Amino acid sequence: MTRPLIFDGHNDLLLKLFRSGGLSARGMFETGSDGHLDIAKAKSGGFAGGFFAVFVPSPMSEERDEEKMQNPPYDVPLPDPISWEDAVPVALSQAAILLKLEEDGLLRIARTSGDIEAAMAEGRIAAILHMEGAEAIDPEFETLHVLYAAGLRSLGPVWSRPTIFGHGVPFRFPSDGDTGPGLTDHGLRLVRRCNELGIMIDLSHLNEAGFWDVARHSTKPLVATHSNANAVTASARNLTDKQLAAIAETDGMVGLNFATAFLREDGRMDEDTPLETMIRHLDHLLEKLGEDRVGLGSDFDGAKVPKGIKDVSGLPNLRKAMRAHGYDEQLIEKICNRNWIRVLRSSWNEQ
Repeated sequence: MTRPLIFDGHNDLLLKLFRSGGLSARGMFETGSDGHLDIAKAKSGGFAGGFFAVFVPSPMSEERDEEKMQNPPYDVPLPDPISWEDAVPVALSQAAILLKLEEDGLLRIARTSGDIEAAMAEGRIAAILHMEGAEAIDPEFETLHVLYAAGLRSLGPVWSRPTIFGHGVPFRFPSDGDTGPGLTDHGLRLVRRCNELGIMIDLSHLNEAGFWDVARHSTKPLVATHSNANAVTASARNLTDKQLAAIAETDGMVGLNFATAFLREDGRMDEDTPLETMIRHLDHLLEKLGEDRVGLGSDFDGAKVPKGIKDVSGLPNLRKAMRAHGYDEQLIEKICNRNWIRVLRSSWNEQ
């Protein structure tokens, strides 16, 4: 039940290790922790790797916001923007953790699709250095180029709160993503430069206006690493059918987010959520996108996931649910890893 291997669109392990002590806490990844992701859990669950997010947290109470999301309807206020000066040391510290995990031999940073396939063949975790929110990127893109040299290959211009590049969606239910203005001039420049370098633009957390700005100006497939279907769960974080049609038209893809507030029809953040809710979203995404454009984007270590999954070691339960629902082995393999490798090959200027 650990096959096919799962390559995943989003995790917040680096933030967890950063908050636990930074470089000195990286041993938690090898020896085990109370979080969603470590080496033992990955082996048990058949986790091959994925997008390891660099994220600069706001000085706010996440517990209080999560409490609000247990009682729909809700509209959680977005935190204030974070300055470049405050963001850079945090972002570099988290990137350094990933680099050190590679140096320790615990994973391999993937800069090409071939790196992912080689790591999977070797039984080694493949990690994409991803940035969730571009607060640490300056208008001249100097830090962008430094981080690209370090391995950055995926970037979301915003994490919900605004940046100099654009505006994100609030944690609001019920709602769609039509919540304000889109990309700034700096944001449009960022999209073009990422296209040139081969850094994938992540649409998750962007509002609808920003989504359409990327659609108009990007030459690459449209990709949302960890988002769901708004037609199933009317959360501002989820994508409308019109957005899904645009993603399909560019041969992009969407990774299913495991966060329960974006899965449940009632929008509640509640781990007592059956795996059937995940299958409902997969069905809708497959209907709108086709079987080559749907993957997984768990948000492990960054969200409350269904208790039937619990952590990475519970991924066999999702494979079991897909098989019980009638998905054949070829489709399951595409959802688990092949679709990510396909879209990354195109996004990274490899074809």
